[in-house]
Amino acid sequence: MADHHLPGDPPVPLTLRRSARARRISLRISGLDGRVTLTLPSRVPDREALEFAREKESWIRDHLAKHPECIDVDYGSVLPIDGRPRQVIAGRGRRVLLEPDQVTVPGGASGAKPGRRIQRYLQELARDRLAAASDHYAAALGRPYSRISLRDTRSRWGSCSSEGALMYSWRLILAPPDVLRYVAAHEVAHLAEMNHSPAFWATVRQLYGSYDGAREWLRREGNQLHRYRF
Repeated sequence: MADHHLPGDPPVPLTLRRSARARRISLRISGLDGRVTLTLPSRVPDREALEFAREKESWIRDHLAKHPECIDVDYGSVLPIDGRPRQVIAGRGRRVLLEPDQVTVPGGASGAKPGRRIQRYLQELARDRLAAASDHYAAALGRPYSRISLRDTRSRWGSCSSEGALMYSWRLILAPPDVLRYVAAHEVAHLAEMNHSPAFWATVRQLYGSYDGAREWLRREGNQLHRYRF
């Protein structure tokens, strides 16, 4: 990969990626972090890819203008936890404290940023919530799962392997609780139906109830959860 910039105010970072399979230059803007990637055939020179980007400059800038800005989590930031906005506040003591309208993080006086500490706290909270929801739905289904793991996945909110291993994005703790529970019900339903057939969706409805609102929330708002950088 090579890094270049599209000139202008502001300059736009471009990532050039070569692919032996590519037959022509293609352009992609990530819906998660706004990264602009140009994929080009192995023998096409960089200058042709950069010229292609200049021809598409208006489209690129229009698209980026609509993309939500990333937020570096720091003291004073507002962060959704359980879908509820909470301001990050410096505090004393040794523990992160979750309160109705704020999350208090020790260490402000030391000058250290709170992002990593909040991330660890959120991952533990997400594991507790997702394990509890998975246990509940697996018991209702009568199908045990083998294990749970958490990752920072960008392409999916959860998965279920053929061995019964459940995987979730820990960022679900930023979403409203009913959305987190919907994803747990969705993945647990795969313990019975490893597909997205009508029988699968009937199982989700049996476990969770009406899921249309939670599913639509993820489609509409899910990308916003990736804005926050810790």
